[in-house]
Formats: sequence, C-alpha cells, structure tokens
Amino acid sequence: MNYHLLWLKMTHELKHIIQIAFECFKKHEKCVLATVVALDGTSYRKPGVRMLISEAGAVVGAVSGGCVEKDIQQRAELVFQSDKPLVMSYDGRYRLGCQGTLYILIEPFEVSEDIYQAFDKHCEKRLSIELKSYYQKEDDATGCFGTTMQLAEDLIQFNPNVVFNPQSLIFSQQLKPCFKLLIIGAEHDAVKLCAMAGNMGWEVEVVSGWRDPKTQSDFPGANTVYSLSPEMFEVANIDSHTAVVLMTHNYALDLKYLLRLKNVEMAYLGVLGSSNRNDQLRSELLEYADDLDELQFYGPAGLDLGSETPEEIALAIIAEILAHTRNRNVPSLSTHLKSVRI
Repeated sequence: MNYHLLWLKMTHELKHIIQIAFECFKKHEKCVLATVVALDGTSYRKPGVRMLISEAGAVVGAVSGGCVEKDIQQRAELVFQSDKPLVMSYDGRYRLGCQGTLYILIEPFEVSEDIYQAFDKHCEKRLSIELKSYYQKEDDATGCFGTTMQLAEDLIQFNPNVVFNPQSLIFSQQLKPCFKLLIIGAEHDAVKLCAMAGNMGWEVEVVSGWRDPKTQSDFPGANTVYSLSPEMFEVANIDSHTAVVLMTHNYALDLKYLLRLKNVEMAYLGVLGSSNRNDQLRSELLEYADDLDELQFYGPAGLDLGSETPEEIALAIIAEILAHTRNRNVPSLSTHLKSVRI
C-alpha cells in the first residue's frame, strides 16, 4: 500500500473522531481513544489507526476488521472508571489469522471548544498534523501515557493531567491534508462522482457554470459548490493532494479551464470525452499556451471498465485516481498518461 495515501485517509478518520469527541464534550460525556501504536508481524490495519468510544457506548472508527473492537471496548470501561490510560496487546495469530500482535493505547480523550476550533482552522489551511503517542510495549501496562497533537506552533495534549514518562516509547505520525477532489462541471454524471468521492472520505469541491448556478443541495457529499466562469477560476487552493476532473461537456470551456490549470501541481488531472476530442484539446493547448511548461492529463478519464451509466463512469474515474496516486499500472481509457509539452 502507498502510505502517502494511507495517511490522507487517516486524516479524514481523525477529523471525524475530533468532531464526535467535541460533540460529546458539549454533552459532558466522557470519551476514550484507542490507537494502534505498534505491531509485531502483520495485521489487517497498520499502526496509526484509531477508534473513539463514548461513555454512552457509541463507537467511531475501527482498528481491525471487527475482531479486536470488542476487547477494546471491555478495556475502555477500565479507563472510564480510573481515568488512567493503559496499553493492551492483541495476538491475532490465534483469532485473526493475521500473524501479528497489536499494541493498542487506550486513553481518556477530551476535545474542548478551543481544541476543536484550533484543529478546524488548521485543517482549513490544509496543513500537516503531527501526532505523538507515548506508550510501553506490554500488555495491561498503565502509566503516564497519552497522545499529543502538533498544530503549527500549538502543542495540544488531550489529557492535560498526565506528565509523560521520558522512558516511554513514542509512536510518531505525520498526517497530510485530506485528499481533495475538484469537479469542474455540474451535470448528472458530476453529481454521481461527487457522491462517490464523498463516501470515500475525500473533500469535494464542485465548480458549476455561472449561467446555471448550483448549490450544495444539488451535490450530496460536496463540501463546497462554486458558480463561476473560467476567467474567475482560482488555482491557488489546488495542491499535490488534489485531483481535478473536467466534465463540463463543453469543449471551449474545457480548453479554457486547461489553460488555467497549466503549470499547476496536482495529484491527478482527468478530462471526460472521447480520445479524438482529448487529442484535439492537447493540440490546441500547444497553440494557445506560449508559457506552457508541461500539462499531463488522462483523457478520456477513467479505467477501461466498460462503464456506461453515470454511476459506472464515476467508479471508473475514482478507480483511476486511486491507481494513479498509488502508482499502479492498470488499463486506462486513455491507454496511458499523456503529456502536452513545449
């Protein structure tokens, strides 16, 4: 697995955990966080995965395929009662068939309004997050354990009453910003792609035309919906963790947006339409873009799955984005990634 993409997924999971923990804080309801901090051998999921357990019994996230969670919930009751963190081990060789032993830190976890606001602002700026978990590698270990979160200059400790033991082991994790999908186009197929990407946990932005403005209610799963022209389109928020899909169904608009996207660093760029149409786009780009350094895009966008319906086309595009960002060599409709160069 590409661990760069794994960290992006974990960022989404952490955001969900922080949000639910904050909601519990407002209800004066305690929470416990379970984090896989070490692994001997192999397992279904890797160190860094987390689950949140509320005092009312609600569970968010998972650390395995479902076998470890019941044991964690039982140990979490001890943490709720004592307010003291502990480390448990779980040998999967006899129960999971994973040939590995997990070490899981279970700790009191409080997200105040100040912590939530700082975290939310940090994520909006699409900055990396550093997490450190202090633990011992043994079963039923109790002590001065816990997790800190570095947000730029702010160091947050979720259990401020604990002074960490300098002899503890440290699991350190750098989380990148959430993976983002920018959809340019607002037809029916864009709605399906938006919904599927939202279910993946991606942040989704949609750009619709200014003559036919759309709202968030038109795009389930979208974080933001803009209505603007290519001339007003800003590329400053596109980064190396962003995939862009052009699906305006308008040749002239696609060409204008591609010109706006020239020399922009992004994770993936795909354009809907036939091979002949996309080859023509590449040719015209060379005529209009004097300062074009390089622009690579998949066109037609999507893996060669024989897709016909909007849902199937969305699946093919999502699959191609995953394959491209994880360096997998799979059959694309465009045959291979094509470049426009001067």
